[in-house]
Amino acid sequence: MIDIRKSGERGHANHGWLDSHFTFSFADYFDPEQVQFRTLRVMNDDRVAGGGGFPKHPHRDMEIVTYVWKARSSTRTAWGNGSVIRRVTCST
Repeated sequence: MIDIRKSGERGHANHGWLDSHFTFSFADYFDPEQVQFRTLRVMNDDRVAGGGGFPKHPHRDMEIVTYVWKARSSTRTAWGNGSVIRRVTCST
């Protein structure tokens, strides 16, 4: 069954440079009914202010998928690997 959760029903945190809505329990937000979906554990809608970003932190056994709606995003791993993710525009 599909459970539709509107944005106002999801967890939310605003740290100034980072405005996040959490689909599943994450950080200080905990909802025992919304912990994960099968192996999908985190699905956040993050709005990151320009020049902001997360400090270096580890990730283990996960894949990270990023959609960029405006501008671009850059990332760098603890091993020094990095890339810039640009917004994709489609034309018909």
